[in-house]
Amino acid sequence: MTKVTLRYHLLRPLTDDDLSSVAATHRTYGMSHVQVAPARDKITVDYDASRLMKEDVEAVLTRHGIPIRL
Repeated sequence: MTKVTLRYHLLRPLTDDDLSSVAATHRTYGMSHVQVAPARDKITVDYDASRLMKEDVEAVLTRHGIPIRL
C-alpha cells in the first residue's frame, strides 16, 4: 500500500448536506480517509495510490458533489 495525501481548496464552504456526501466517499475502494477543515473550506484526502490515481480521487469527489478547486 502506498499512502498519498491530497489537499484541496473548495469552491465554497461545505454545508451540512455536503457532509453526508463526504462520508459516502469512504465507500470507494482505496480511499482511506477524508477530512474536512474546521472552516469547511478545505478537504484532505488520504488514499492508496496502488489502487487509485489522483484523477480517480478527483472524479470520486466530483461525482459526490464536493466542490473541489482543480
